[in-house]
Amino acid sequence: MRAPLRWVLWDVKDTLLKVRASVGEQYCKEAERMGLNFSPVEVEAAFLQAYKHQSSRYPNYGVTQGLDGRAWWMEVVQGTFSRCRVQDPALLNTMAQNLYQNFCHADNWEVFSDSEKALQSCSSLGLKHGVVSNFDRRLEEILHACGLLSHFSFLITSEEAGIAKPSPVIFDLALQKCGVPAACVAHIGDHLEKDYLASRSVGIHGFLLDRHNKYNHSVVPPEHRLDSLEKLPSRLQQHMN
Repeated sequence: MRAPLRWVLWDVKDTLLKVRASVGEQYCKEAERMGLNFSPVEVEAAFLQAYKHQSSRYPNYGVTQGLDGRAWWMEVVQGTFSRCRVQDPALLNTMAQNLYQNFCHADNWEVFSDSEKALQSCSSLGLKHGVVSNFDRRLEEILHACGLLSHFSFLITSEEAGIAKPSPVIFDLALQKCGVPAACVAHIGDHLEKDYLASRSVGIHGFLLDRHNKYNHSVVPPEHRLDSLEKLPSRLQQHMN
């Protein structure tokens, strides 16, 4: 007899919400407040270099190497503007602190139009919700600011867990929170390896959200792939009977 579905685990960034403006634009806005003038294209390129460098040196916010999310992101911001020829340490530090706080605010994030309805519809089916996200400690504050926090019974971030997707360990932690077998849990996210394949590797019903048709249909079975969250409740309902 098939175990009925009881929980849905959610990825957050690019699944339920996204950054409203490009990083280059948001960083430039902060630079303008400090009297600096840069091209968003230049800053975006510098950010991508700084982010890649930091991620390589200090995976998962450097939590196993003595850093935390705040220190990690401040180094990324400072590295970004250093690549744009800003050399004043005090100025770099101020912009880094401001931008770290800015990304807690709702006006820097856009909730997808289908997110709230999908969460409500899943709740109406009797499903409970949890979050498993490669994110830092700000996630709770961001979800609260965006009006989504009340939907979730628990949040697991990679910074607080000390482990990131696609490691099965972070999904095992989530299953402990759910208190049910993996066969009673679904997961929805936008990343093939970190969300879909990783969740299915531990027996969770993984679904891939592919809003922009990035993935070849042969990689993911059609019944596991969604182009919007509108279709998720009906897919989940099939596993509840």
